[in-house]
Amino acid sequence: MELRHLRYFVAVAEEGSFTVAAEKRLRTAQPSLSRQIRDLEYEVGVPLFARSVHGVELTVAGKTFLDHARLALTQADAAIEAARRAGRPEKSRLALGFLTGQEIDWLPEAMRVLRDELPNIDVTVTSDFSPVLAEGLTRGSLDLAFMRREAHSTDLVYQTVIKETLAAVLPSDHRLAKLDRVELARLEGTPFINVSDTAPELLKIINDHLRDSGLGIATAHEADNIVMAVSMVASTRGFALLPSYVKNFLPWSVVSRPLKGNAPTIDLVVGYHKANASPILAKFISRLGDLIERATKHAPR
Repeated sequence: MELRHLRYFVAVAEEGSFTVAAEKRLRTAQPSLSRQIRDLEYEVGVPLFARSVHGVELTVAGKTFLDHARLALTQADAAIEAARRAGRPEKSRLALGFLTGQEIDWLPEAMRVLRDELPNIDVTVTSDFSPVLAEGLTRGSLDLAFMRREAHSTDLVYQTVIKETLAAVLPSDHRLAKLDRVELARLEGTPFINVSDTAPELLKIINDHLRDSGLGIATAHEADNIVMAVSMVASTRGFALLPSYVKNFLPWSVVSRPLKGNAPTIDLVVGYHKANASPILAKFISRLGDLIERATKHAPR
């Protein structure tokens, strides 16, 4: 798979037409574009577009692939810029960290905030567990991270970006998957996949909510990361309680459903070390209000 395949795919998805994408966006012949998309679908292994006389629409798989394709292109563009500036030591550096999976939504937002500064800085991107990001901020290998509050990292400063609601993650053919919202009590008796202590803040919120609910839901399995949790839901026929951004990772065999009633929430924050004197970091923080305002405006209601 090459970057041009992703660029062609995004162009067709956004234009809703092979002809328009070929002529107006890509300056290539429509038959050549169609062939490139067929090659991409063959490599992915599933249809990404549903074709008709009225144009094309994304399949469910295509909608999922689109988010990742955009992210890959954003990261590729950032990598190209970083490589071009590698020989310019006078330029500033900003090292960004993301809780794994959050970069899909927040890397484009971070780059938008930094747009005016991009010609003058090198940006690096890291994805990892929140405690590992906190360690990177403490050591100085990261300047800023989208993460959870880490109770033991007392030298870090946090600002809330958005409150994420936890949702039930179920097999797509589970008896409750057809509902718009799921009552937690109806999941008693279903194996529960909890997170491990690699995500201490999320683990505490989940355990507190289960304890306060008074329900007989006990941990059957633990997962070290989101991908493992989703895989275990599919393989054990169990369920998990995970932040809403998990929808970015779900295969066709697993779905997420909001909880009925007062669902628990977890904060996504940006963290940085209070002693970090980077002027680029200071400029980013000065624009943080704009990022938070956009996040609040586009948050699901």
